[in-house]
Amino acid sequence: MEEIKRMPLLGDAFPKMKVVTTRGVLDLPDFFQGKWFVLFSHPGDFTPVCTTEFVAFQNKYDKFRELNCELIGLSVDQVFAHIKWEEWIKEKLGVEIEFPIIADTGKIAEIMGLIHPGQGTNTVRAVFIVDDKGKIRLILYYPQEIGRNIDEILRSIKTLQISDNNGVATPADWPNNELIGSRVIIPPARDIKTVKERQEKAQKGEFECYDWWFCHKELK
Repeated sequence: MEEIKRMPLLGDAFPKMKVVTTRGVLDLPDFFQGKWFVLFSHPGDFTPVCTTEFVAFQNKYDKFRELNCELIGLSVDQVFAHIKWEEWIKEKLGVEIEFPIIADTGKIAEIMGLIHPGQGTNTVRAVFIVDDKGKIRLILYYPQEIGRNIDEILRSIKTLQISDNNGVATPADWPNNELIGSRVIIPPARDIKTVKERQEKAQKGEFECYDWWFCHKELK
């Protein structure tokens, strides 16, 4: 496992590590080469909020796959506990968990910054969105008492991919922003020449602007 001196930050390469999971031993991030993936940690198996999250993730697994994105869970539990919990979810709730779950000894939690002393000794509810080049693009942390919003994680992946593919940004609550709806934001001009070009393009109707630093357009 690759040693790092601090927890990973946005823009960092996901640390190389060998992990024990319910689907065997995997090498991360290489196992997901060419795909996006979401690593999400949970405080513990056989707990109610975590159970609702795993059901929610599984029920929307197809939507993640539509975005070329895989899922992998994690907690400091032994692999047989993960397997038994999966069996319980299938038997009692009728949902079969199809994505792997990492059985961590605490080493991965330490590297990824998943233990927050003020929240106890269990892993917090962290989310790492990693792109198809193995780079960490988004990090979220939730306290133990709040379950995650899976739609927001999906929205984040979609908007990151839109940004990558189109060189744009997305506004608050996209695609339902109160100012510009589903339109996307053109990055602000950083020099006088670009400011003039923006003004000319706006006059031609190529996009709309509140001002030269706030221009937006339809996503094509």
